[in-house]
Amino acid sequence: MATPDFILDLRSRIGTRMLWLSGVTVGVHRPGPGGTEWLLVRNAETGRWSPVTGIIDPGEHPYQAAVREVAEEAAVDAEIERLVWQDITDVVTYSNGDQTQYMNNTFRTRWVAGDPRPADGENVEAAFFAESDLPPMSAQHSAAMRVLLADAPECGLGAIPAA
Repeated sequence: MATPDFILDLRSRIGTRMLWLSGVTVGVHRPGPGGTEWLLVRNAETGRWSPVTGIIDPGEHPYQAAVREVAEEAAVDAEIERLVWQDITDVVTYSNGDQTQYMNNTFRTRWVAGDPRPADGENVEAAFFAESDLPPMSAQHSAAMRVLLADAPECGLGAIPAA
């Protein structure tokens, strides 16, 4: 999905100034022939791999946004296992100059159905990768994958610790 309408409306009023938003990062896992596999998407703008990410719509619960974003971005159905981490991202500056910062909710989910494919134009690829063969990612997304792979029973709060 492209930029949500509520953000386009805000941008028409405030330009590129920083927006404080709520977002999700979603780790989707499934059993594979060599062990656990994780769903990643390759962003059309940056060319980088990451877990599925997205913006929480006004009035939407974060777990609903997580499930929606996985379906929208990768054509995969997933179910929530639990919230893994809550943190605040660094300020993100997009290629058009828009600035945002996110209160981010990282969810661990399990694959239910669907063959991954780029479904909404945000990504050019979507695929499952073996845990031992994850492609390079940004520091933020590598940190998210670290806490998803650790599978600690409690939800972490604050900055994700460095490796």
